[in-house]
Amino acid sequence: MSQAAAIVPATPALEDAQRARLIFCLLVACVIAAVLAAFAGALLQDPDNWWQVKVGLDFLASRTFPTADPYSHTFAGQPWIAKEWLGQVLLALAYQAGGWNGVVTLIIATVGLTVFLMGWFLSGWLKPILAIALAFVVAFLIDPIYTARPHVFTLPIIVTWTAMLFRAAQEEKTPQWWLLVLVVLWANLHATFTLGFVIAAFAGLDLLARIGLSKPVLLTKWVAFGLLLPLVSLIHPYGVKSILATLTVAYGNEAVPLILEWRPFNAQEQPLQEVAMLAALFGLLVSRLRIGWPKALFIIFTLHMFLGHMRFVYLFFLLAPLVIAAEVARQYPSLSAPAWLAEKRDRLEKFFARRFYPICGAATVLLVGAALALDGVYQVAPSQKTSASGALAFAESHHLSGNVLNSYNFGGTLIFHGIKTFIDGRTDQLFLGGFTKTDDEMGHSNGKPLLEAQLKKYAIRWALLSTGDSRIPFFDELGWKRAYSDDYAVIYLPGA
Repeated sequence: MSQAAAIVPATPALEDAQRARLIFCLLVACVIAAVLAAFAGALLQDPDNWWQVKVGLDFLASRTFPTADPYSHTFAGQPWIAKEWLGQVLLALAYQAGGWNGVVTLIIATVGLTVFLMGWFLSGWLKPILAIALAFVVAFLIDPIYTARPHVFTLPIIVTWTAMLFRAAQEEKTPQWWLLVLVVLWANLHATFTLGFVIAAFAGLDLLARIGLSKPVLLTKWVAFGLLLPLVSLIHPYGVKSILATLTVAYGNEAVPLILEWRPFNAQEQPLQEVAMLAALFGLLVSRLRIGWPKALFIIFTLHMFLGHMRFVYLFFLLAPLVIAAEVARQYPSLSAPAWLAEKRDRLEKFFARRFYPICGAATVLLVGAALALDGVYQVAPSQKTSASGALAFAESHHLSGNVLNSYNFGGTLIFHGIKTFIDGRTDQLFLGGFTKTDDEMGHSNGKPLLEAQLKKYAIRWALLSTGDSRIPFFDELGWKRAYSDDYAVIYLPGA
């Protein structure tokens, strides 16, 4: 609840309004969940879905945290940590409970929770109808990141973290200390937890811009809170290694330019996001909204991250509305939550408020029932473009063994099926020192000598390639025989 709403005495009318507000947020979350369920297969298009689940399954089986690579033959034994172990365990538990249906159900539930929290925090400042409409739009704008990977589990955390820190700054209060628990969870779920430090710094700047040095005790508490962030993030099986591992991605990782999600924003590929950014810019220009320089810098930061790397689309679209909502409510009172609270409840709001518990109970039953029904009639599976199911069945039936050279998109499925990879999606820590660059250059027009050298260096006994792999002609020229092919994969074996 916002500061303005918090000062309103608790009355039956206020309780009805808050119940209606809660129902609105639940409804938008359910709508998003239903849409995602209708396209559940789209959540399993990423080749990393396979190995993320496998790492979690292996941890549940061994109860040990890996410190060396057990999944590739090219970097076997090299230092490697499962820094996102908790997210991988959640995926594995979902897989054990319901197969890939269980995995997508967990992802959909997490996205639904994110949308609910987005609507809830926004409606603390803005009219609920405006807040849930904005949450609904944002949910679709960030859909490129919806996939069965640990970063999805951090979305509810980053929404809560940002909203509560900037609200504390807005209200000139100390951050609530229990938020440090979110940092611990975040650090064990995904490597983006260091973004939490940056968000806290911007919120602290917003407070400083408001009060200057007039409240030294409050500023001291904020500084203490900030200093605790890196310390509590060390509550992790790998300690400081988890922070250092994030730096390998941020600085000088040769694989970053070669991976689609790490590439810069492309307006031709993401027209909806471009329209949304231009609309937001237009709105800021014509509204004359004043948000202060710390929040302006924060929005520029999130926009920079998105334009630099498409995977950070959620930073701008999720966090910018949370940061400016209070200023919109203050400068445009007719759009604010207090203005809505002062209005008489309409028939729909009264209906929701008076039947709050039955509606919540019915929604719970429907959601659980829908999940069970979906599991019984509709089985989702990872994309054929990443599974190579036919090719792997052929490899098993023909007892293919030895080192494989695989296309990048097949690395995950090989790990999942217990076959050591040539390369896979763990390029944040492995396949460096020129290896990933060489793997890319093998597919160029002059890459045949590089390919031949790699085949010899790593004693390759068979190759599993996607049908669009540009190295396929080189295998033909080198005398390798095509042993298997379908619409998605090709297997090559050395010539006699």
